[in-house]
Amino acid sequence: MGISENHNPTTGHSSVEPNLVNFLISSVHDTKNSLCMLLSSLDKTLTNTDVEKLSTHTELVRVNEEARRINNHLAQLLTLYKLGQRIYPFDAQYICLSDFLSGIAAQYSELLRFRKITLETHVSPELHWYFDEDLINAVIGNAINNAIRYTRDRICIFAEEKENLLLLRVEDNGCGYPAAMLRNNNDFMYRIDPLSDNTGLGFYFSTMVVRMHQNRGDCGKLALENGGFMNGACFVVSLP
Repeated sequence: MGISENHNPTTGHSSVEPNLVNFLISSVHDTKNSLCMLLSSLDKTLTNTDVEKLSTHTELVRVNEEARRINNHLAQLLTLYKLGQRIYPFDAQYICLSDFLSGIAAQYSELLRFRKITLETHVSPELHWYFDEDLINAVIGNAINNAIRYTRDRICIFAEEKENLLLLRVEDNGCGYPAAMLRNNNDFMYRIDPLSDNTGLGFYFSTMVVRMHQNRGDCGKLALENGGFMNGACFVVSLP
């Protein structure tokens, strides 16, 4: 499985293109490692600092949040490259959804507390499903990051089995998705706009990951809706 066929250049640039790609991938990987070190230092500073005694605490939290966003984007670019080259070690396992969602909630606890946003998870403790935990973690993380930006003060994650599908819904109580995004709900390429502030990388990545999950000829799907339990934006993942 992957995103594209392996490229086998036949032009005069055949010796240059692979070297350039390798250089870019190596640079992205090196940058990501540096960001991880920076994030580790920021986390330690924020954890060991009295909020009331550090006037720049709010600014440090914002820097930390932005650094995490960049780090996530770099990780997604590396994963997309591996998927395209068919070298990503796709590893679907039997996952307990209750533990899975608890882990995701813990990852965002500090940021949500700072933003004064409540995150709720709704799932049966008996629900289990087969999927690649790291990849779906990143997909749900994309949805949470987007919800944090637009919710008023609440995010809910729902997990349930319905009609032989695992449904994962990330909902918020914001104003919902713009009409244009809903009209192009099934065209993930529509969201890629390098000239805008939002390139659509997160949605593209999420769509590719969800489609990789297949069972008996059916593949996963990703949809955007408005409404749901909180009458806001709904990010819906369906896995067979």
